[in-house]
Amino acid sequence: MHGLGPASGRLSENVASVGTSEFRDNSWTIELFRQPLLDSYPLSTNFAMADIDVKVASWKLVEVGRLVLIRSGPFEGKLAVIVEIVDHRRVLVDGPSTEEQKIVPRHVLPLAHATLTHFTIPKLPRAAGTGPVKKLWAKNEIDGKWAKSSFAQRTERSERRKNLSDFERFKVLRLRKQARYEVQKSHAKARAANKS
Repeated sequence: MHGLGPASGRLSENVASVGTSEFRDNSWTIELFRQPLLDSYPLSTNFAMADIDVKVASWKLVEVGRLVLIRSGPFEGKLAVIVEIVDHRRVLVDGPSTEEQKIVPRHVLPLAHATLTHFTIPKLPRAAGTGPVKKLWAKNEIDGKWAKSSFAQRTERSERRKNLSDFERFKVLRLRKQARYEVQKSHAKARAANKS
Protein backbone atom coordinates (compact mmCIF):
# COMPACT_ATOMS: atom_id res chain seq x y z
CA MET A 1 0.00 0.00 0.00
CA HIS A 2 2.53 2.54 -1.16
CA GLY A 3 1.76 6.16 -1.87
CA LEU A 4 -1.71 6.37 -0.35
CA GLY A 5 -0.96 9.45 1.68
CA PRO A 6 -0.88 10.20 5.41
CA ALA A 7 -3.62 7.73 6.38
CA SER A 8 -1.86 4.69 4.92
CA GLY A 9 -0.29 2.22 7.31
CA ARG A 10 1.07 -1.29 7.62
CA LEU A 11 -1.33 -4.19 7.95
CA SER A 12 -0.73 -7.16 10.22
CA GLU A 13 0.45 -10.34 8.53
CA ASN A 14 -2.69 -12.37 9.22
CA VAL A 15 -5.23 -9.84 7.94
CA ALA A 16 -6.36 -9.18 4.40
CA SER A 17 -7.97 -5.90 3.53
CA VAL A 18 -10.19 -4.41 0.91
CA GLY A 19 -9.91 -0.65 0.72
CA THR A 20 -11.84 2.24 -0.74
CA SER A 21 -10.43 5.72 -0.89
CA GLU A 22 -11.99 9.16 -0.94
CA PHE A 23 -10.52 12.59 -1.53
CA ARG A 24 -11.41 15.07 1.23
CA ASP A 25 -9.82 18.44 1.96
CA ASN A 26 -6.61 17.75 0.01
CA SER A 27 -5.84 14.63 2.04
CA TRP A 28 -6.49 10.97 1.33
CA THR A 29 -8.60 8.95 3.74
CA ILE A 30 -8.84 5.20 3.51
CA GLU A 31 -11.55 2.96 4.83
CA LEU A 32 -10.32 -0.57 5.50
CA PHE A 33 -12.56 -3.59 5.78
CA ARG A 34 -10.53 -6.26 7.55
CA GLN A 35 -11.12 -9.97 7.04
CA PRO A 36 -9.08 -12.82 8.54
CA LEU A 37 -7.19 -14.97 6.07
CA LEU A 38 -8.09 -18.63 5.66
CA ASP A 39 -7.65 -20.34 9.03
CA SER A 40 -6.64 -23.62 7.44
CA TYR A 41 -3.65 -22.02 5.72
CA PRO A 42 -0.73 -21.91 8.19
CA LEU A 43 1.43 -18.83 8.16
CA SER A 44 4.97 -19.93 7.50
CA THR A 45 8.10 -18.49 6.03
CA ASN A 46 9.27 -21.83 4.61
CA PHE A 47 7.56 -22.93 1.41
CA ALA A 48 8.51 -26.08 -0.48
CA MET A 49 8.64 -25.79 -4.26
CA ALA A 50 6.33 -28.21 -6.04
CA ASP A 51 7.14 -29.99 -9.28
CA ILE A 52 5.00 -27.94 -11.61
CA ASP A 53 5.28 -27.80 -15.37
CA VAL A 54 4.34 -24.34 -16.56
CA LYS A 55 3.30 -24.35 -20.17
CA VAL A 56 3.37 -21.10 -22.07
CA ALA A 57 0.58 -20.52 -24.54
CA SER A 58 1.76 -20.61 -28.11
CA TRP A 59 0.82 -17.21 -29.39
CA LYS A 60 0.37 -16.65 -33.08
CA LEU A 61 2.28 -13.39 -33.44
CA VAL A 62 2.26 -11.01 -36.35
CA GLU A 63 5.83 -11.54 -37.50
CA VAL A 64 7.82 -11.76 -40.70
CA GLY A 65 7.53 -15.33 -41.95
CA ARG A 66 4.08 -16.03 -40.42
CA LEU A 67 1.61 -17.66 -42.81
CA VAL A 68 -1.80 -16.04 -43.10
CA LEU A 69 -5.04 -17.24 -44.61
CA ILE A 70 -6.77 -14.46 -46.52
CA ARG A 71 -10.42 -14.24 -45.43
CA SER A 72 -11.84 -11.68 -47.84
CA GLY A 73 -11.11 -9.92 -51.08
CA PRO A 74 -10.06 -11.28 -54.46
CA PHE A 75 -7.63 -13.80 -52.90
CA GLU A 76 -10.06 -15.21 -50.33
CA GLY A 77 -9.14 -18.69 -49.10
CA LYS A 78 -5.52 -18.49 -50.29
CA LEU A 79 -2.31 -18.64 -48.27
CA ALA A 80 0.33 -15.93 -48.11
CA VAL A 81 3.35 -15.18 -45.94
CA ILE A 82 4.04 -11.90 -44.13
CA VAL A 83 7.10 -10.33 -45.76
CA GLU A 84 7.06 -6.94 -44.03
CA ILE A 85 4.98 -5.23 -41.36
CA VAL A 86 3.74 -1.87 -42.66
CA ASP A 87 2.04 -0.68 -39.46
CA HIS A 88 -0.12 -2.03 -36.64
CA ARG A 89 -3.00 -2.77 -39.02
CA ARG A 90 -1.39 -3.68 -42.34
CA VAL A 91 1.23 -6.13 -43.58
CA LEU A 92 2.95 -6.80 -46.90
CA VAL A 93 2.20 -10.37 -48.01
CA ASP A 94 3.43 -12.62 -50.78
CA GLY A 95 2.04 -16.04 -51.71
CA PRO A 96 4.30 -17.83 -54.20
CA SER A 97 2.46 -21.16 -54.00
CA THR A 98 3.65 -24.16 -56.00
CA GLU A 99 0.13 -24.53 -57.43
CA GLU A 100 -0.80 -22.02 -60.12
CA GLN A 101 -4.37 -21.32 -58.92
CA LYS A 102 -3.20 -20.60 -55.34
CA ILE A 103 -0.63 -17.88 -56.12
CA VAL A 104 -1.13 -14.57 -54.29
CA PRO A 105 0.75 -11.58 -55.74
CA ARG A 106 2.66 -9.30 -53.38
CA HIS A 107 0.36 -6.66 -51.93
CA VAL A 108 -0.52 -4.83 -48.70
CA LEU A 109 -3.15 -6.70 -46.71
CA PRO A 110 -5.13 -5.33 -43.75
CA LEU A 111 -4.80 -7.66 -40.76
CA ALA A 112 -8.58 -7.55 -40.38
CA HIS A 113 -8.78 -9.55 -43.64
CA ALA A 114 -6.29 -12.22 -42.53
CA THR A 115 -6.25 -15.17 -40.16
CA LEU A 116 -2.88 -16.00 -38.62
CA THR A 117 -1.95 -19.68 -38.89
CA HIS A 118 0.39 -21.80 -36.76
CA PHE A 119 2.87 -22.14 -39.62
CA THR A 120 5.92 -19.95 -40.11
CA ILE A 121 8.79 -19.82 -42.56
CA PRO A 122 11.82 -19.58 -40.29
CA LYS A 123 14.70 -17.25 -41.10
CA LEU A 124 12.78 -15.33 -43.76
CA PRO A 125 14.58 -11.99 -44.15
CA ARG A 126 12.53 -8.81 -43.87
CA ALA A 127 11.27 -7.43 -47.19
CA ALA A 128 12.62 -10.46 -49.07
CA GLY A 129 11.84 -10.57 -52.77
CA THR A 130 9.50 -13.08 -54.36
CA GLY A 131 12.42 -15.32 -55.43
CA PRO A 132 13.80 -16.04 -51.94
CA VAL A 133 10.27 -16.35 -50.55
CA LYS A 134 9.42 -18.90 -53.25
CA LYS A 135 12.57 -20.95 -52.48
CA LEU A 136 11.87 -20.99 -48.73
CA TRP A 137 8.18 -21.78 -49.40
CA ALA A 138 9.17 -24.85 -51.44
CA LYS A 139 11.95 -25.85 -49.01
CA ASN A 140 9.57 -25.81 -46.02
CA GLU A 141 6.83 -27.64 -48.01
CA ILE A 142 4.19 -25.15 -46.95
CA ASP A 143 1.47 -26.38 -49.34
CA GLY A 144 1.84 -29.98 -48.11
CA LYS A 145 1.82 -28.97 -44.43
CA TRP A 146 -1.23 -26.80 -44.99
CA ALA A 147 -3.11 -29.58 -46.81
CA LYS A 148 -2.47 -31.93 -43.84
CA SER A 149 -3.64 -29.41 -41.22
CA SER A 150 -7.01 -29.97 -39.57
CA PHE A 151 -8.11 -26.41 -40.37
CA ALA A 152 -7.57 -26.94 -44.12
CA GLN A 153 -9.32 -30.30 -44.08
CA ARG A 154 -12.29 -28.86 -42.19
CA THR A 155 -12.50 -25.95 -44.65
CA GLU A 156 -12.34 -28.30 -47.63
CA ARG A 157 -15.05 -30.52 -46.13
CA SER A 158 -17.37 -27.57 -45.55
CA GLU A 159 -16.76 -26.29 -49.10
CA ARG A 160 -17.61 -29.72 -50.49
CA ARG A 161 -20.81 -29.83 -48.42
CA LYS A 162 -21.72 -26.33 -49.56
CA ASN A 163 -21.38 -27.28 -53.24
CA LEU A 164 -23.53 -30.44 -53.09
CA SER A 165 -26.59 -30.72 -55.32
CA ASP A 166 -30.03 -31.43 -53.88
CA PHE A 167 -29.83 -35.15 -54.68
CA GLU A 168 -26.32 -35.41 -53.20
CA ARG A 169 -27.56 -33.75 -49.98
CA PHE A 170 -30.37 -36.31 -49.87
CA LYS A 171 -27.85 -39.17 -50.26
CA VAL A 172 -25.73 -37.74 -47.41
CA LEU A 173 -28.86 -37.53 -45.24
CA ARG A 174 -29.71 -41.20 -45.93
CA LEU A 175 -26.14 -42.36 -45.27
CA ARG A 176 -25.99 -40.48 -41.96
CA LYS A 177 -29.33 -41.96 -40.95
CA GLN A 178 -28.09 -45.45 -41.80
CA ALA A 179 -24.84 -44.93 -39.86
CA ARG A 180 -26.76 -43.63 -36.83
CA TYR A 181 -29.03 -46.70 -36.94
CA GLU A 182 -26.02 -49.07 -36.98
CA VAL A 183 -24.40 -47.26 -34.04
CA GLN A 184 -27.61 -47.37 -32.00
CA LYS A 185 -28.09 -51.07 -32.81
CA SER A 186 -24.56 -51.99 -31.66
CA HIS A 187 -24.97 -49.81 -28.55
CA ALA A 188 -28.23 -51.61 -27.68
CA LYS A 189 -26.51 -55.00 -28.09
CA ALA A 190 -23.69 -53.94 -25.76
CA ARG A 191 -26.18 -52.67 -23.18
CA ALA A 192 -28.16 -55.93 -23.33
CA ALA A 193 -24.95 -57.95 -22.91
CA ASN A 194 -24.01 -55.92 -19.81
CA LYS A 195 -27.44 -56.46 -18.21
CA SER A 196 -27.24 -60.25 -18.52
